[in-house]
Amino acid sequence: MSHLLEVRNLTTQFKIEDCTVHAVDSISYHIDAGEIVSIVGESGCGKSASQLSVLQLIPTPPGKIVGGEVIFDGEDILTFKSDSEEMRAIRGGKIGMIFQEPMTSLNPVLTIGQQIVESLRLHLKMVPETARSRAIELLKLVGIPDADQRIDHYPHQFSGGMRQRAMIAMALCCNPKLLIADEATTAVDVTTQAQLLELLRRTVQQFSMSLLIVTHNLGIVARYAQRIYVMYAGRIVESGTAKEIFGDPRHPYTVGLLKSVPRLDEPKGRQLIPIHGLPPSLTRQTTACVFFPRCSRHLDACQHDSFPALEHIGGQHHVACHSALSQKDGTSVADTSIATPTPSHGRASSNGVLLEVRNLKMYFPVTKGLLRRKVADLKAVDDISFTIQRGETLGLVGESGCGKTTVGRCLLRLYRPVAGEIHFEIRDIAGLPKAHVRAIRHKMQLIFQDPYSSLDPRQSAGDIVGEPLKIHRLVKSKGEYQDRVAELFQMVGLNPILADRVPHEFSGGQRQRIGIARALATHPSFIVCDEPISALDVSIQAQIVNLLDELQNQLGLTYLFIGHDLSVVRHISDRVAVMYLGRIVEMTDCESLYANPLHPYTRALLSAVPIPDPFVEERRGQVILLKGEVPSLLNPPTGCNFHQRCPIAAPECSQVVPPLRDVGGVHCVACHAV
Repeated sequence: MSHLLEVRNLTTQFKIEDCTVHAVDSISYHIDAGEIVSIVGESGCGKSASQLSVLQLIPTPPGKIVGGEVIFDGEDILTFKSDSEEMRAIRGGKIGMIFQEPMTSLNPVLTIGQQIVESLRLHLKMVPETARSRAIELLKLVGIPDADQRIDHYPHQFSGGMRQRAMIAMALCCNPKLLIADEATTAVDVTTQAQLLELLRRTVQQFSMSLLIVTHNLGIVARYAQRIYVMYAGRIVESGTAKEIFGDPRHPYTVGLLKSVPRLDEPKGRQLIPIHGLPPSLTRQTTACVFFPRCSRHLDACQHDSFPALEHIGGQHHVACHSALSQKDGTSVADTSIATPTPSHGRASSNGVLLEVRNLKMYFPVTKGLLRRKVADLKAVDDISFTIQRGETLGLVGESGCGKTTVGRCLLRLYRPVAGEIHFEIRDIAGLPKAHVRAIRHKMQLIFQDPYSSLDPRQSAGDIVGEPLKIHRLVKSKGEYQDRVAELFQMVGLNPILADRVPHEFSGGQRQRIGIARALATHPSFIVCDEPISALDVSIQAQIVNLLDELQNQLGLTYLFIGHDLSVVRHISDRVAVMYLGRIVEMTDCESLYANPLHPYTRALLSAVPIPDPFVEERRGQVILLKGEVPSLLNPPTGCNFHQRCPIAAPECSQVVPPLRDVGGVHCVACHAV
């Protein structure tokens, strides 16, 4: 049987100064017509480089495709020059690609319509009028409202989700046989992600095309993919159907990925099991197994023999692992590759309320004209109240722009709220002058979202961690300072000998550990964790989540954990507050929220989160897809902010703001229908 796309021994290298980066190292895979296939792996494993190589989009220099074949529709497209007519006809015409960041992929000086029309005229030779009509049809197909008007808008006038829809329309415009989605939903919210992926699945079924999903999100893979290829360090280490990979993973790396991911359906309290160590440098090519330094099941052959080829072990399941291949009797390595940890001992005991927020409001003025006259208020946080107990973690979840980070910054008094009270250790700090806030600043700290941009690239790691000690005068001598910095490094799992290195010499996970060490330097009682793991790979995320858990148990810390990944938030939090457009719509303990969500928005959020298990996904109900886009905070809806997108909205919802009320136990919800 001939495949729609068959990649054979594809090899791509990059020359950087005196080094050669072996980004794609002799990989082979195939995709059949009408099939949804996924390539998964951590950052830097070669997922995107392999797809850019297929389309000959690798920048040359420094990149070069040095070997292999790409058979598409029966012919080797690598025989065409990258700028040839034949290759241009394939790119965008027969193979469409949706890139990770739509804003950098779209031309900011051309309207959305002009960019779609350009593809239609280039590939299908349409006249301008016909091309414009077709572009409008495509925008309607991907769910963009008022397509007749929006076609003349520029990319910056679209939301992130709308821009990605426009990218999908552009990729579909020439009726391609294969669509490649390269981390296409990484930069969007979970509800928008669900909308886009359901759109792609319907499109594949409607037009009988094939879809290749390139992602690190194992939940997406479990929900949508029929077959999976697992990549590590430029090589494919395991392949098979989704049920084979998730039900019986054989390669220790695949097992490690699955064990490091929190799940919505698992019992709370399971400690995540990260993959220890770091991925290898791709500048040093080895003939042995690349996973050997991080593998707990390695054999002598793994280090001394050549890298094993993918071998068939049953069904469509193939694995490249000496250890797994030695167990062809069907014994799974899933439970033996990594030792099961001791369960977490739970939180520090509660000892009263540490922080109480009452009717907090934070508005940002919107000005206009030369005189900067105020014309409106952007209501980022609009009358919210909650408490956090000592030693507790309160999770704060919601879509981008709902006000989560603003809440955290108000609690730390980086913003001065326009109204409301913030009682920290009994004292109301909401209206304190800056000079008085400085006196309590050391008790409250922040862990930032991006570990790289939050560290000074010119300072050493030791100076970054030690700076708060000097600012708050917490040490009396140079020796005491050095001892405390070393202690902080050890506390977060870093060797103090690394203190002289600068941030770019560390991995992403190590940089986040430096940020955590800096936050701990002042002996804080309260830490705001602002999406601290969203920029990290799944196995590194597990390390940081476990570290935060351990530090809380050891030091009795109190966290406000801001996140958009509900699986992670459930894993680490004691209670969860759900925000939508500046207001809290539901708040309760983790088990109650996930077992019995009451607000329609919470139910949609939980429904949109895929579980990394195709067997569970089969049994789950249909995904709740929210209609429309999140309204603008400059012009929020009257009444309930959610009523325009709510499937059970009543006339009362558009007129009266529902209060956050107790509906039993510690479960609070702001909904007229509950």
